[in-house]
Amino acid sequence: MSQPTTPSNPRAGRWEQQRSGPEPFSCFIPAPLPPDPPLDYDAELHDLQERANRALGRLDGVAALLPNPDLFLYTYVRKEAVLSSQIEGTQSSLSDLLLFENEEAPGIPDADVREVSNYVAAMQHGLNRLRGGFPLSIRLFKEIHARLLKGSRGADKEPGEIRRSQNWVGGSRPGNALYVPPPPHEVLACLGALEKFLHNDPVKMPVLIKAGLAHAQFESIHPFLDGNGRLGRLLITFIFCAEGALVHPLLYLSLYFKQHRAAYYDLLQRVRTHGEWERWLKFYLAGIEEVSTGAADTAKKLLALFDRHRQQIQHLGKAAASALRVHDLLRERVVLSLAVAAKELNVSFPTVNKAMLNLEKLGFVKEFTGRQRNRLFSYEPYLKILRQGTEPLDGSR
Repeated sequence: MSQPTTPSNPRAGRWEQQRSGPEPFSCFIPAPLPPDPPLDYDAELHDLQERANRALGRLDGVAALLPNPDLFLYTYVRKEAVLSSQIEGTQSSLSDLLLFENEEAPGIPDADVREVSNYVAAMQHGLNRLRGGFPLSIRLFKEIHARLLKGSRGADKEPGEIRRSQNWVGGSRPGNALYVPPPPHEVLACLGALEKFLHNDPVKMPVLIKAGLAHAQFESIHPFLDGNGRLGRLLITFIFCAEGALVHPLLYLSLYFKQHRAAYYDLLQRVRTHGEWERWLKFYLAGIEEVSTGAADTAKKLLALFDRHRQQIQHLGKAAASALRVHDLLRERVVLSLAVAAKELNVSFPTVNKAMLNLEKLGFVKEFTGRQRNRLFSYEPYLKILRQGTEPLDGSR
């Protein structure tokens, strides 16, 4: 990506030269949605939209089969938090986050893992507000942003406040940046137009298309000093849930964007410079299909895994009852200490310890602190499935 030197396609917006500082640069001010002229639904775009819709429907169907979707969501949401934060440069793993939440994370970069933990809190806050009937709005964006940056490396970047200064993407200053969003005095107007579009003004769009357009527009506006990428990715899932396309928030595109980072950034820039909304939507819809199918497959794998392990545990005889209860708790927590298990299940420490040892002998759990006291156990086969794709990005942002 590079800064354009000529005006972009007016279908996307306009570039304005800023000459107030020592070095001139161009800011992009996106045109309100939907695109004008309207989207060209050629055969490829139409087909991708249909396939993405079907895949999303299958994912919601699989979620309905889960005995308790919240068990799956607990860890799946945390996987998304790790992936989305990795795109921004954090080096925390899924295990790091789970350890941090158990307050047992010695040696783990606190700033990185706190950033990921904030993402979980921000996601849950947004979903709870939407379930309570609060609309997708600038106010909600600000609330979520405040939780994203609370007590983390972005705490000095005005959490919860629309930016009042110029930001940029890439480079060391606006003059050599890869992309420069709207100047501060244009941001609220751009966000206001996006808010209207989310509320079907001036036109109602199919939910998949609406989410794809809104994500790209939010990324172009870049309304905060930090955390725009994470909030922009959350926006996709929030739209699906607010519009009823998903009952459970099981679709997240961070893994797809992480695996195709170069194409992702290039296509967003092509929207700004050439108004190529259709190319962006084709990429995004292919991601919806791929990620929906992957999430549904993961849910099926976990259902089969849990069922297989329960059957094996039942062969323990008298020890099966307590082992099954601990197994049920591990499905919720994935990483668990004996003390927490004893408290949650309201049983004695020796009972929990024996049950955990039985699960360890079966190969279902693994103790990974190496300590004699305050030991922690992970449900290793479950964690192995969820870890796929969460390897750190070697510091790249």
